[in-house]
Amino acid sequence: MSAKTKIVVLHMKELIYTVVFAVLGIVMILLLIYMFAPDGQEETAETMKYVAGVYTSSIVFNDQCIDVEVVVDQEKIQNISLSNLDETVTAMYPLMEPAMDNLTEQIYETQSTDNLTYAEDNQYTSMVLINAINQALDKAKVD
Repeated sequence: MSAKTKIVVLHMKELIYTVVFAVLGIVMILLLIYMFAPDGQEETAETMKYVAGVYTSSIVFNDQCIDVEVVVDQEKIQNISLSNLDETVTAMYPLMEPAMDNLTEQIYETQSTDNLTYAEDNQYTSMVLINAINQALDKAKVD
């Protein structure tokens, strides 16, 4: 066994070129993985909760039909209102409009009909309105 010393000469210019090309190769591979990953289209379908439009649900009080209109876009609830509200119904059920106002404020904030609070004096009116809103939202949901 002979102890021959081997000398390796590295040129700085060649070393820099090698490092630059290695970094560019890694960046190219990461870019290709990012571009051709199938996650991009699935995420947009998952964020769509509703089919945009105006959806209604009916409530019948003493032979008077009241429609609850829910306006949604693809991601959130835009507006909830009562339509075909007759003066006789508002006179017979004076808590309907304040209950609806209270519920709509909460629904706009949470974008959900879960865990809504309402006063005990209008709990039944609120429950009927929540059921009507849920029926309209069920029509709007993406399958």
